[in-house]
Amino acid sequence: MSAIKNIINPGQQWSSLVLRVPLGIIFAAHGAQKLFGWFGGYGLEGTGQWMASIGLQPGYLMALGAGSAEFFGGLFLLFGLLTRPAALVLAITMVVAIFAVHIGNGLFMSNNGYEFGLALLAGAVSLVLSGGGRLSLDAVLAEQVK
Repeated sequence: MSAIKNIINPGQQWSSLVLRVPLGIIFAAHGAQKLFGWFGGYGLEGTGQWMASIGLQPGYLMALGAGSAEFFGGLFLLFGLLTRPAALVLAITMVVAIFAVHIGNGLFMSNNGYEFGLALLAGAVSLVLSGGGRLSLDAVLAEQVK
């Protein structure tokens, strides 16, 4: 039971809310691009073909995994549900994106560099450490587990 308490411990800070909401929106939108082709994305087929072309095999499954992590993880962050595990999965996803796609292009986004991925990684790691904070579903769950 104490492991569950540690996982869902939301903390009492408001700063997590300020971080969770925009990160959740960004991650969910990027996942929707990969999964559904929304917001100008290529969907699973197109994203899978691209992932295969850069050596992430099998491309379709990698697109499904990355898209699902981003879409569902983003929704979990947005609502503050299982914030720590969702943020951990998103942090791992960002490490893969940085090293598989962006690292060779330098820091800046103008060159398809890793600065945006690094900012998302930092936000995700921050949420792994801090939890969902006040006004999260984790806070509701923590009250039920007491």
